Amino acid sequence: MFLAHIKQTISKSQITLTLTFLTAVVLAVSGCVMELEGPGAEDTEYDIGTNREWISFEEFVANTYKEPDQDGGVWVLDGDTPVETLDELYEYYELLYFSDGALAVHRNRGRDSKWSNSTKKNLTYCISNNFGSRKNSVKNAMSTATRNWENAANVDFKYRSSQDGNCTGSNGSVVFDVRYVSGKGYLARAFFPHQSRRTRNILIDASVWRQSTYSVAGILRHELGHALGFRHEHTRPQGPSSCFEDNNWRGLTSYDRNSVMHYPQCGGSNSRLSYLSSKDKSGARSLYGAP
Repeated sequence: MFLAHIKQTISKSQITLTLTFLTAVVLAVSGCVMELEGPGAEDTEYDIGTNREWISFEEFVANTYKEPDQDGGVWVLDGDTPVETLDELYEYYELLYFSDGALAVHRNRGRDSKWSNSTKKNLTYCISNNFGSRKNSVKNAMSTATRNWENAANVDFKYRSSQDGNCTGSNGSVVFDVRYVSGKGYLARAFFPHQSRRTRNILIDASVWRQSTYSVAGILRHELGHALGFRHEHTRPQGPSSCFEDNNWRGLTSYDRNSVMHYPQCGGSNSRLSYLSSKDKSGARSLYGAP
């Protein structure tokens, strides 16, 4: 979920899930807090590597947001990253509670999550007709955001309008789909390159058009960064501890508070996600080559 930062804070008596939304009202923050029963004080254990209170995998699953949809639903982690299987979810759980760990690229099973040399030049996508009257604005925003990344690195996004009438997660004629959703509790979500086709979606929630802080192009710049394999910058040690996600990444540059991949509410200075920073560009080039 973009700009819906899920914090999981485990105390001795409760698990507090805080879903924080950035709004357009003078950058005010409104939160929704749901308190759930957790392990009692007598059951508390600590992970040595992270000094984080331990919870069982079953509790972790129960307290991780799952997105229901016609394809069976996926879990959404770290604000806007979908996970489609319990095996992948367990990998994340292990990293979070049992790993010391050290622009950043996501690591999957010890390897960079990135596109192959052939696919990176043919990142095809469709834009669903379910955007209705907003479709043209999404087309323009995608054109702007994809061009920004193409100017930074040796990648090519290609819009396939002929696939718009069947723009779903099961359409194998495109690498990913861009779809309208409503009531999801986030502005948008994306995916990483290693994930299966059914999860390779950029979903844009109706709430995008009820806020004015971020342009659609700005949100898509961020989400396309994930689609290229880049992690949230604020998960690094230099970011706020409250915004830590996991250690499953490799740094491509030094820490960058100005990155388009850094949540503004986590101390990022690119407050409107209006551009790629110089380190965003150099990091993208180091992974995919120069444009």
